[in-house]
Amino acid sequence: MKSFWKTVLAVVVGTIIVSIISTLFFFSFLGALSAGSSGKPVIPKSGVLDINMAQFNLAEQTAEENPFASLTPATLMSGDMENVPTVGLLDAVNAVHAAAEDPGVKYIFLRPDGYASGIAHAEEFRAALKAFHDSGKAIVAYTENLATGSYYIASVADKVYSTSYPGAMTNFNGISSQLIFLKDVLDKLGINIQLIRHGKYKSAGEMYIRSSASPENLEQNQVMINSIWKTLGGAIAESRGIELATLEAMIDRLELCLPDDFVEKGLVDELLTREQLKSKLADLAVVEKYSQVSMIPFADYAAAKKKVSTAKDKIAIIYADGEIVEGSGTQDIAGKRFARIISDIREDESVKAVVLRVNSPGGSVLASDRIKAEIDLLREVKPVVASYGSYAASGGYWISNACEKIYSDAGTLTGSIGVFSIIPEGSKLLKKVGVGVTTVSSARHGDLYSMFKPLDAAEHAYMQRSVEDIYDRFTSIVAEGRGLEKDYVDEIGQGRVWTGTDALGIGLVDEIGTLEDALRWTADLAGEPDLDKWNIVGYPAPEDSMTQMLQMFGTKPYDDDIFSGTPLEKTARVFRQWWSDKDKTYTFARMPYEIVLE
Repeated sequence: MKSFWKTVLAVVVGTIIVSIISTLFFFSFLGALSAGSSGKPVIPKSGVLDINMAQFNLAEQTAEENPFASLTPATLMSGDMENVPTVGLLDAVNAVHAAAEDPGVKYIFLRPDGYASGIAHAEEFRAALKAFHDSGKAIVAYTENLATGSYYIASVADKVYSTSYPGAMTNFNGISSQLIFLKDVLDKLGINIQLIRHGKYKSAGEMYIRSSASPENLEQNQVMINSIWKTLGGAIAESRGIELATLEAMIDRLELCLPDDFVEKGLVDELLTREQLKSKLADLAVVEKYSQVSMIPFADYAAAKKKVSTAKDKIAIIYADGEIVEGSGTQDIAGKRFARIISDIREDESVKAVVLRVNSPGGSVLASDRIKAEIDLLREVKPVVASYGSYAASGGYWISNACEKIYSDAGTLTGSIGVFSIIPEGSKLLKKVGVGVTTVSSARHGDLYSMFKPLDAAEHAYMQRSVEDIYDRFTSIVAEGRGLEKDYVDEIGQGRVWTGTDALGIGLVDEIGTLEDALRWTADLAGEPDLDKWNIVGYPAPEDSMTQMLQMFGTKPYDDDIFSGTPLEKTARVFRQWWSDKDKTYTFARMPYEIVLE
């Protein structure tokens, strides 16, 4: 009987807890709807534009704020349910340009600490800040994190300040990449990754079959890192009025350890306490004390200044942002979904020209080819110009190389013209854990993709033939799209990743420039160079709050993976993608890594 009443009590308590959480969720929902109905945020008529990069995410597209993103049991219990808005790159750049012409914006207070996004985003946003500086208005930067990424953005300012308090972080030691290799641990687990590829630089699957980097992989990484550093370091040196070689010597001699070192070497203008900083900001705003300084949050300003056009004629921006996957889902670049979007744009007579904005390391060959086919049809009736973000590699380059013109940021990672296929095999693992498998098949190789046995020589040759055929198609596509000889494409291909700067020199891109540059050229190509006379529309449209809420209750791939956040995460993902594929074939045109600037 006692057990019965314990059970009843547990059910009652559980019901009460669920009811409380549901009520909180409901009122949060109503509050979000109320906040969302108020339209654009109200900003002060005059003040300092506060660009605190820890208070917003800089992304490809502006996302409608999801009021439910932080509603988890943990945040409900703690009460910490603050959302960080996502500002699209184009809206961010337009906001900085608007601030340069806005008499109400006295200057920019730039706080780059907390930035964590792609190199291309940093490049393009910094370029907008430099244009603001060149307009005659001041930028004051303050950073407590003297690291390469945050300092790169801060260095555009007229004055760079840092903290005089002990404990400030310094990590200004150049840039590097770490290559992880899993063969030894996979061997111990009894997992055999069977890699079939074309391209001596195609290192996407190398981490699973080697214990250290191949010479080709080392070569391409060193060239790539050197090129990225030249972009970042060169901009820093120019802004601070020193030679790049001088900056490199400081770094190599480990002379930039303490904040005082940055002042001594001319990289920081002054170390300030918080009160001293407030005094500086007040003086620049021409007020008596800091409490009178009206700060304008950047995300609010960007939302208020977001361009809304009633023009009939449109330039479409197709945001190919993320991994290229097969299917119709809303996550990443789903082949069937994007094919439909491109087809609809082709049939929309109000769209006169298109910018294909690619920020993708690649992915599924099937999906890439499906998207390219629709891009080719679109190009027959409308001009299509490509703009590259942080990545436009492998599948990302596959879908875009035939565009009328390709703009790339200097630090974009592109090329990676190569193909690989992975077939995981775990017969040794099964044996270790005591699992036996008996196969019954109608043909000699009916269990080719079973994952329970290694490929024999004939099966490996069979898979290699498929990979070679796809690589041949890839190089043919690039040769035709770029007007190059196929043998030359093979020479610069082989899976090698190039930065935008190096890709320009070998003919893979046409010009180093931003998304804004691509839009201007596209507008001119379409017959009206004044961008203000165009309705710029992004596709796919950002998801609304309700859609985001519903997705929170859906299943997100890999979220429950026990390997999430570990070096084995990608291996586990390959297994899952391969296993869920109906045809049991999964061939990739994907870059082997992604780089985040912090």
